[in-house]
Amino acid sequence: MARDVIDDRLVGALHVRALTRAGLRHEAPHAHTVVQTGTMAALLDGHYDGDLRVGDLLARGDLGIGTIQHLDGELVILDGEAWVAHADGRVDRVAADTRTPFVVACRFVPAASRHASEPVAFDALCTALDELAPVHEPVVAVRVDGDFRDLRLRSVHAQRRPYPPLRDVVAHQTEWSVAAARGSVVGFRFPDASSGIEVPGYHLHFLSDDRLHAGHVLGLTLVEGDLRVDGEHELHVEVPAGIRLGEPGALASEIHAVEGGPDVSTPG
Repeated sequence: MARDVIDDRLVGALHVRALTRAGLRHEAPHAHTVVQTGTMAALLDGHYDGDLRVGDLLARGDLGIGTIQHLDGELVILDGEAWVAHADGRVDRVAADTRTPFVVACRFVPAASRHASEPVAFDALCTALDELAPVHEPVVAVRVDGDFRDLRLRSVHAQRRPYPPLRDVVAHQTEWSVAAARGSVVGFRFPDASSGIEVPGYHLHFLSDDRLHAGHVLGLTLVEGDLRVDGEHELHVEVPAGIRLGEPGALASEIHAVEGGPDVSTPG
């Protein structure tokens, strides 16, 4: 991996490895390691053809988020199962041989937890997760289980070649509201210096217990539930042929524009 494409602040805090698909497939799972295929920079440019099979990813992680082949919805990995929320609101289980152009996953082993017995708004929830997070871990995996209200979710339609850039896709994204649901919010907090490789800040997806509701989280209130966090200090990125790892710290404003979510800065 060339040093000129990795921000020194990220190198100092997070061990980043670029791997081929074969290399990732044969690598043994590790604790406190995030496994990723593709990059946000590639997704922004319209690289929606999947390279890695979801089944191969599930062998290395039981919690994660991303998308599937052709950008056909929002992927949620929970308890080792993969589900996708389509733009029409349908939630389907993802077959193991489905390919993905972008996904982030880990083996979730919570290091800290707390119970929220009173309603917590979205920004305050992210602040509470920050307070739980291990101080010296640059990446944090999160899981929040409980009762939620006022959920604002989104997904996108499957794309056809020639693929448009992501900013054009999200201009026509589908957004909807769910008044109340019991389920789980899962995702990651990456440092600002990781933008280009990843989504800086919190990137969170929701999946209801009854598997009727799911999607990328734009807003919600936790009514009551449990917050858990797991600090991660290694990032193993499977980089498909023809895709550069990118320049961490770049594209931050464009990524925030297409991803949305809370306006919360993160450690750099």
